[in-house]
Amino acid sequence: MDNRDAVSAFLRSRRDKITPEQAGLPAYGQRRVPGLRRGEVATLAGVSVEYYTRLERGNLRGVSDSVLDALAQALRLDDTERMYLYDLARVAGVGEARARQRAVRPTVRPSVARIVEGMPELPAYVMNNRLDTLAANALGRALYSQMYADPTCGANVARFAFFNPAARRFYADWERMARFAVGALRIEAGKNPYDRELTNLIGELSTRSDAFRVLWGSHDVHVFRESTKRLNHPLVGDLELDQETMSLPDESGLSVVVYSAPPETAAEDGLKLLASWSATTGQEQDTESTSKPSTRQP
Repeated sequence: MDNRDAVSAFLRSRRDKITPEQAGLPAYGQRRVPGLRRGEVATLAGVSVEYYTRLERGNLRGVSDSVLDALAQALRLDDTERMYLYDLARVAGVGEARARQRAVRPTVRPSVARIVEGMPELPAYVMNNRLDTLAANALGRALYSQMYADPTCGANVARFAFFNPAARRFYADWERMARFAVGALRIEAGKNPYDRELTNLIGELSTRSDAFRVLWGSHDVHVFRESTKRLNHPLVGDLELDQETMSLPDESGLSVVVYSAPPETAAEDGLKLLASWSATTGQEQDTESTSKPSTRQP
């Protein structure tokens, strides 16, 4: 995944979103671009047109923080977009060899797994920045039973959202979920452009899903924060749950995601019913496995 291409496409896409009127600039004559011209961005950022042209061609090597801040202000970047721009500049500055060293596969520490399992009344799971669910408690697996039942998903939320038709019914706000999933992968691609597994995932999604390909081309970025999720579970129906995403205090890039329902709501009753179903299903599976005759020779 080429960092220069990502830089160039991102800057152009942000420039195209801003009109001269929004930037407080006069608009004269026929314009050939939907947003600002390069010269107008350069003026707003306080740099020469030649220098900004170099930046938009993808060369962020050696760019100072003050220039990045001026560029972010000129392009009206929000906090997430500003962070993404800094990530792109960091990767450009460290070079490919050092950037490749960051593409590691983190593992879930036993203590984190115990925390997740220790919340039996709340759906909880551990997610990496590629949107793989690396660990989940019983209720978390029950909530996302359709994803776990589909071997083509590989327990990846993005694959489930874009490949499995059931996801469009499961996520009541599928379009919003899809945008955030794509935006989260875009952020990770900015941080780790040489992560082979990430590159393969994005390539697979782009090849197999027209919806993903269109959203990926927008170059929008998002981060998962606290939010309300509206889900339609095939067993318990509509659930309106609060989602909290807590990043682990290390460099693993892992997060613990927990869903909860406000007290005395239909969603709370739905989670209790789902937990009961999950416990019953688990007991049946344990009974079935222990009742099978042994194939070992005496």
